[in-house]
Amino acid sequence: MNLSDMLGYADIQQLSRIADVYRCECNGHSKNDLIQSILSTVSRNDVFEAQISSMKLEDLRFLNSLLFEARNSYSLEDLIARVQQSRFGNEAVKEETEPPKKTKRTKKNAEAPSNPLSPREMIAKFKHQGWLFNGFSGPSRYLFQVPNDLKSRFRDTLAKRFAAELQYTDEPPVYRDEQMLMHDDVTQLLHYTYHNEVQLTTDGSMYKRFIQQLLERFGVQEELPAKGEWRFGYGRHFNYYPNRFSFIYDFCYFSKYISENQSVLTVTSAGEERMAARPPGEAEQLYRFWLKLYKGPVTHLLSLVHWINALAEQWVTVESLRSVLVPFIKPYYYDDAKTILEQRIITMMVHLGMLRLGEHPLYGTVIRMTKAGRAIVAGVSLEEQVPISLH
Repeated sequence: MNLSDMLGYADIQQLSRIADVYRCECNGHSKNDLIQSILSTVSRNDVFEAQISSMKLEDLRFLNSLLFEARNSYSLEDLIARVQQSRFGNEAVKEETEPPKKTKRTKKNAEAPSNPLSPREMIAKFKHQGWLFNGFSGPSRYLFQVPNDLKSRFRDTLAKRFAAELQYTDEPPVYRDEQMLMHDDVTQLLHYTYHNEVQLTTDGSMYKRFIQQLLERFGVQEELPAKGEWRFGYGRHFNYYPNRFSFIYDFCYFSKYISENQSVLTVTSAGEERMAARPPGEAEQLYRFWLKLYKGPVTHLLSLVHWINALAEQWVTVESLRSVLVPFIKPYYYDDAKTILEQRIITMMVHLGMLRLGEHPLYGTVIRMTKAGRAIVAGVSLEEQVPISLH
């Protein structure tokens, strides 16, 4: 439903609160006057953009988590979890443990609270702004919705705001485009495993010589992790395999193309079928698998992919994109936000054939979405899928 529909179902108390937020001048005892005044005010771009500009970063993060999902409703527990995810570790602690020192000025001007809003207070604030509404009957009374037309306006407004901070360039003289290479290397892994006795260590990973021989056959070259090197990843045997190799192995394992049978890796009957012919829609399957595998560690991965899709329609510098998106990325253990953006998201999107990566002589590293990448992002939404574990 759109905002006008949800306002029609809202009670006069919520309408009055929304009207107060937007400083509407109307008959507060007339539901029709309240609705018309709210719609008239919210439809003004200057009012809407002012609301966005006044939002704190944690508000924007919370809002961002709701913008690109196909689902229509959220439980209170889900929204509370999203608010908590919008506060990145030290930020909330700092606000709570380091209140500003009291001075004569702060005593006179004490509008801003020293502590952040609780999750329930944040949700209430979004309700008062007309951005969240409760369902209106039956079980839906306990669920929350975002008006569809407001979702579109939020996306468009934020996209313009972000784009204004980006550095766009002309086409670089050289760029990487890995479309189809991952499909080919899935085939390479299966062919090699089928024609060789690939032995496994006690923990189930391949012996180094088999990994090295496979890497030499792959279309994208990677180095084996150095001995004693600290490794951190999201896949099944990430501590022994390079990142892209690890992802391809995990995809084959998850798709039941390969099986770890005691001390030997074997190709299954499904794997033999995949060797004979690449199935239709495999690009989408790889993308789905990547989202499911990485969405646990990378909070709101789907929205970050959508922002890259929206902002990198033309060649754009990674440096400027980093300045816009890093504030929305939550660190994960030893992966900081910059590492997650560049290694876990951008590099993997290049491997998936969704991004081109180039070097511009004036502006450094630049990226641009491929047509295939834009089509995949437009057609896939996986917010209802639970993260997978391969262990």
